Amino acid sequence: MRCSMGYRGGMSRLAANLLLLLTAFMWGSAFVAQSTAMSSVGPLVFTGLRFLIAAACLAPFAWREARRHRGAPVSRAHMGMFVGVGVVFFLGIALQQSALVVTTVTNAGFLTGLYVVMVPFFGAALFRDMPHPAVWPASLASLAGVYLLGGGHMDGLNWGDGMLIICAVFWALHVVLVGRVGMSSGRPLALAFAQFSVVGVLALLPGLVFEGVSLAGIKDIWLELFYTSILSGGFAFTLQIIAQRWTKAADAAIILSAEALFAALCGALILGERLDAMGLVGCGLIFASIVMVQLAPLITRRDRYASPPPGL
Repeated sequence: MRCSMGYRGGMSRLAANLLLLLTAFMWGSAFVAQSTAMSSVGPLVFTGLRFLIAAACLAPFAWREARRHRGAPVSRAHMGMFVGVGVVFFLGIALQQSALVVTTVTNAGFLTGLYVVMVPFFGAALFRDMPHPAVWPASLASLAGVYLLGGGHMDGLNWGDGMLIICAVFWALHVVLVGRVGMSSGRPLALAFAQFSVVGVLALLPGLVFEGVSLAGIKDIWLELFYTSILSGGFAFTLQIIAQRWTKAADAAIILSAEALFAALCGALILGERLDAMGLVGCGLIFASIVMVQLAPLITRRDRYASPPPGL
């Protein structure tokens, strides 16, 4: 099925993958903000505030989408799927944010990146969505790139690293489910609003009980909240949902792994950090993986434009 460019008519596979690359850039550039915010508030409070703000910012756009579909409101089945995606999303983001308190950035980047190799397996097992053969070597190359980008070594493992491995499972499930549910419902903004709201409520309520919060603490992290809620949160995750309606989950996972690459580049440009030879090789592997999943289907004349996945 060929898809012309445009929100209603569809989107080319290339355009969808470029949106995912933009998403990865915003996620990578926000990694420092997510870490520094932990000095003033707890991980659950930060996550809850971040995604409730994102939901509030997205609400007008979701409302406009709903008005365009007044004759076909979201079904109860799809609303249940939206909530389910939100719960999976919450488990992934909460585990990652909590692990950042006790583990190193190197370990966090590598262990979270395990989702890249999990996505093709979950897609095939759950939905019989067999990826292009190039995805398998590209996944391994991307994972190796993330590892080299982090220095090519792992510091002493702790319980936070175990949390990150579990987190990677939920990230992989989220990537697989977002494309399916987004396409079958035809309501990407409603899905984004629902998942942000679910994450915000599930994180903030226990966060207030177990972590507490003060106005002074929120004031200290207002810049981190602004960037991670509106840009890398609301905007970037919504782009992910829209783009994944028109590309395969396995391809999306590899492209989103460029988050680690962009984090390193932003560190070099903004903080003056420099990559060693091993880090540069890692960047090259991630970039090569992205190019591989983009060009291989065109070379073999398969999937020039990704067909929307069948309904659930």
